[in-house]
Amino acid sequence: MTLRTRLFSAAALAVALAGCSKEGQLVIDEGVGIASVLSSCPDVGIPDYTGDITAFRVPGDVTAGNLDMTASITNLRSTCDDSGAKVYTNATFDVVARRMDTNGARQVTLPYFSTVIRGGSAVVTKRIGTVTLNFADGAERAQGSGTAGAFVDRAEASLPADVRERVTRRRRAGDPDAALDPLADPQVRAAVQRATFELLVGFQLTQDQLAYNATR
Repeated sequence: MTLRTRLFSAAALAVALAGCSKEGQLVIDEGVGIASVLSSCPDVGIPDYTGDITAFRVPGDVTAGNLDMTASITNLRSTCDDSGAKVYTNATFDVVARRMDTNGARQVTLPYFSTVIRGGSAVVTKRIGTVTLNFADGAERAQGSGTAGAFVDRAEASLPADVRERVTRRRRAGDPDAALDPLADPQVRAAVQRATFELLVGFQLTQDQLAYNATR
């Protein structure tokens, strides 16, 4: 399963709920065709179809003439402190918006979610926040910013010692398993998946808004 697919699956689950390496990272690259990095810091991303929101003047009419406003999440950045038993990740992002009618000042508040996903699909936590946009009179565009944070148990985001040894053990030419990918072992693959966390951020969309983004 690709990261893109995992992110979309996580996004669908979140809507349904409605409501270079460094020390500490495991680098898997021992001449057996593997190139991946496992860190105790969660990957941060925007699930497919949740990084944009479109509003229409009249509900149900999704024609261009009925368009009211569009907004997108951009400049997603993150920092991670993995020095303690609890790994903390902080994410910041911008929301840029454009409206069709520029008459008058207008304030718009948009909801967004931040969720921690384990193993590509299991929702650990989910929070809802808001970003407020202020359009000046005559202005077509506005911009706001948001934040998201997540704590992950370092022990849960670490591989067991025996699995780590199986994955990172240096293999030499002539070894019986020199050409084998350790991640092909279901037990190893499952352990890596369990130790993988993601912090995902996106707009808290309705089912109709999500469907519109997926089909436009």
